[in-house]
Amino acid sequence: MCTNYTPATPRQLIALGDWAAGVLPEGSWPEETYPGYLAPVVVQGTPGGPQSASACDIRLARFGLIPRWCRDAAHAAMVGRGTYNARTETVTDKPSFRSPWLERRFALVPMQHYFEPCWETGRSVRWRIARADGEPFLVAALHELWTDPLSQEHTHSFTLLTRNADTHPVLQRMHRPADEKRQVCIVSSQDAHDWLDSPADRALPWLMQRDGPELTGTPAPLREDPQAVLPF
Repeated sequence: MCTNYTPATPRQLIALGDWAAGVLPEGSWPEETYPGYLAPVVVQGTPGGPQSASACDIRLARFGLIPRWCRDAAHAAMVGRGTYNARTETVTDKPSFRSPWLERRFALVPMQHYFEPCWETGRSVRWRIARADGEPFLVAALHELWTDPLSQEHTHSFTLLTRNADTHPVLQRMHRPADEKRQVCIVSSQDAHDWLDSPADRALPWLMQRDGPELTGTPAPLREDPQAVLPF
């Protein structure tokens, strides 16, 4: 599973392509994303918005999906701590993810790389997982909008979709030996619209047919200040 990653920079978001409209979200985001942090996500464009008909919106959202049925802010914070990843095997059934899936609230999360613990030395060593060519990539996700019943404030949040990685040449080396291995579901920029526009009943088979790019892994120590804002 993925609990920590490096989001795309503003410049990388602009370079996503014409389909992303190049309109950056308001505000900044940290160099590294952990559950509860804000990070950019790509969603379907708002009808009547400033983007072209084929473009998408790029917004800031909270990592860790907050289901709309959360009772209050404390409940939302508690639930959100455990909803940063959604398993493809159960995403259509789990109460936290079922409604966003059926309503096709599909998203893409742009990132440079993400981090997993490698236990081959007998202790946890943080490794950086990245594309072999060093390019940023897009991860399939679900997003949701929760409204606080008391304050009426809105919180936009998301979860990353994951699949089994027991046979992946790099990711099978991550986590403790007895743990199941997982990987995020990477979508190419050419397939971005296909994912965002997928019918709910065909999205899962479509996603599972994508093998994703070649990945590499290297040891990566923790940053001294993970909340430092990404440069342009």
